[in-house]
Amino acid sequence: MSVEVRLPNILRPFAGGEPAVTAEGGTLREVFDDLARQYPGLRPSLLTPDGDMHRHLNVFLNDDDVRYLGRLDAKVAQADTVTLMPAVAGG
Repeated sequence: MSVEVRLPNILRPFAGGEPAVTAEGGTLREVFDDLARQYPGLRPSLLTPDGDMHRHLNVFLNDDDVRYLGRLDAKVAQADTVTLMPAVAGG
């Protein structure tokens, strides 16, 4: 199934400057794998070398944080929106 993936400014150059792209998958892991296939430059920002979700990336499925939905095992459905946001820290 196809989902919309919204990209932050910092990741857009890896996707031809697009603010949003589409990817296929039934889980967030499958969506990330499809994104990395289509846009190989995104892989290091999405996944660690071990295949885990990058810790400096906040990911929302529709309006819900995927950390509470099963992380990479979160189920996605047709017409869902995945929003990627860089983690921000400061003090």
